[in-house]
Amino acid sequence: MLTVVLSGLRARWASFLGGFVALALGVGLLATMGLGLSATLHAPERSPQRFASSPVVVQGQDRLTLDVRRGPETVSVAQRLDRPQPVDNKLLRELKARWTVTPSGGPDAVGVDAPAAEVRALVGDRAQVLTGDERRRADPDHDRDAEALVGVNALLGTSGGVTAFVSVFVVASTFAFAVALRRREFGLLRTAGATPGQIRRLLLAEAAALGVLASAAGCALGAAGAPLLARTLVDGGLAPAWFTVGGPVWPFHAAFWTGVTVALAGAVAASRRAGKVGPTAALREADVDADALPLGRALLGTGLLLAGLGLLVWTYATDPSALLKRKTYTTLPMLLITGIALLSPLLVRPVARLLRLRGAVGTLVRENSAASVRRTAAVAAPVLVTVALAGTLFGSATSVTRAKGAEGREQTVAEYVVTGPALRPVTAPAGAVVSPTGPTSVFVRDGDAAVVKYGARAVTDPTAFAELARLPVVAGDPRDLDDRSIVVNEEFERRRVGETVEVWRADGTGPVRLRVAAVLALGTGDNGPYVTRANAPGSVPDRIDARGGGTATVRALETSGGTVRTADAWADAEHAPSGSPQARLGMVLVLGIALVYTVIGLANTLLMATSVRGGELASLRLAGATRSQILRVVTGEATLAVAIGTLLGLAVTALVLGALGAGLAALSAPVALALPWTTVGAAAGVCAAVAITASALPAWRLTR
Repeated sequence: MLTVVLSGLRARWASFLGGFVALALGVGLLATMGLGLSATLHAPERSPQRFASSPVVVQGQDRLTLDVRRGPETVSVAQRLDRPQPVDNKLLRELKARWTVTPSGGPDAVGVDAPAAEVRALVGDRAQVLTGDERRRADPDHDRDAEALVGVNALLGTSGGVTAFVSVFVVASTFAFAVALRRREFGLLRTAGATPGQIRRLLLAEAAALGVLASAAGCALGAAGAPLLARTLVDGGLAPAWFTVGGPVWPFHAAFWTGVTVALAGAVAASRRAGKVGPTAALREADVDADALPLGRALLGTGLLLAGLGLLVWTYATDPSALLKRKTYTTLPMLLITGIALLSPLLVRPVARLLRLRGAVGTLVRENSAASVRRTAAVAAPVLVTVALAGTLFGSATSVTRAKGAEGREQTVAEYVVTGPALRPVTAPAGAVVSPTGPTSVFVRDGDAAVVKYGARAVTDPTAFAELARLPVVAGDPRDLDDRSIVVNEEFERRRVGETVEVWRADGTGPVRLRVAAVLALGTGDNGPYVTRANAPGSVPDRIDARGGGTATVRALETSGGTVRTADAWADAEHAPSGSPQARLGMVLVLGIALVYTVIGLANTLLMATSVRGGELASLRLAGATRSQILRVVTGEATLAVAIGTLLGLAVTALVLGALGAGLAALSAPVALALPWTTVGAAAGVCAAVAITASALPAWRLTR
């Protein structure tokens, strides 16, 4: 068996080349992403800076700890505060009475020159006692390194998931089509006495050999590509400047065995079909596909399509805000793509028959495409993947960004908006209305089982805020906001106007009981809650809305130290339709992976398919067709297959964007859907160029 397998690989190396390259590239990308992910799991160790000379640091509490119910038991949960609480004055006096205390620029922490055990005994639960590397928690933004890696982790995880999905898709499609082209070979083996089990084992052995060789090559590619990935992420602003990849072994193991598993998984279905080939297939001359959609494939495709549609509907019905998240519009289309790709043979003949191409060339293109359903579907499938990912990723991201921008512009009647960290107070000129707001947080119990932290806005002047803001009010009136009330959104458990909400402030003080003054629609996620400065300790304005007063207002706003823009310019700058450069680079990375795989799949499929059509093309020459006409037929078939894949990809895009639009409407947010025609057109154009080239070259050689 091994001799037959190796001989087959040597004899048909060109047929296996595309699968080998796709699998090796997939393993290389998985190894690269794994090495990158391993580097995001741990931030670099940094020595304490603020209290480097103090062996012990006493810091105010930086967590809000509350008891919640977990079944029959009560457990404590902690939520991080916006900033640590100040150290109690009484505790400070006790510390100073016994040891040398070193303050350092703030009331939240002090250094103590004393044994840690004695300090802990004195402090108890009134504050935190930090020693060793834990003293870094008293440094400003001590979690900045870990927070900087969160986005990198999400990007690499998404890219790795897309890589695994597309590699399985392309490899499985390649094996299935290769088996379809070898029906006569299997028929001869059956005629020679081979059993169906031997045919299946032959294909699985070929897949295993290909998987091992390609996975080994992929691991070598991953080792070389990981440093390049790190430099690309740093240069693109997606990762901090210190980000580097390490040398753990587990990503190579994971990538290698994933590659072998993918190769075997892609060959399983194909081997079962090959085992059913009878001896009479060796005598078969017709190339019409009569069994292009077996029952198992039809059932699986229908199940995946219904699952994808069901998840879209369920998400819309239960949590429409999830449709706005990148994780949703990146992963859900994969179910739809796979389902439609499996069912694509059903669509090939109807679409091809609808064409009314004139002349002999047009007739041959239409009839050949309709007859060779398996070949046409194998070409359309990778195009479907790329077009669908391009449409859903870029279309959803652009639509969400536009909706946020439109929502932000609709919610203010200000003429000018100032933004910037820690804005200085502004005196409103005569005839002007000025409303500063800043970020804060509130903590609220969600039933008895959870404590939720909400990002909120602190309002300095409720009267001015109510005059300039146009919030999506569901009930109540924001003008009733005062130091004893709160404006909430529909996410709150208690959201009826007049009800009392128990709230802990950003510094952990509380609870305070605030009356619900108004309820806002959830929108794209930035609608409330709102509190006054009295319930937002430590909050500093980062935005000032202003109206009226003419040029005097502009001059006054310039003294705040922030960027002064008109409201329209602010909305355009804060919510650019193309999104941030970092987010766009991340989507380009994901789409680039899919496009590379599509190019490999198209080239491999069409090279294989066209190379075995020597007899058919020779018959056309004998019938009087010119070489140019034959090339037009072959390239026309490839173009038609790409067009079918593009249409199917646009169908997936329409489903996802339609669900997104419905979700925005359900959230009372502006519906501003955008289909990225440029990106989709570029992806389809690349697919068409590769398909035409990969089909024309072997046809040119065969018709010499």
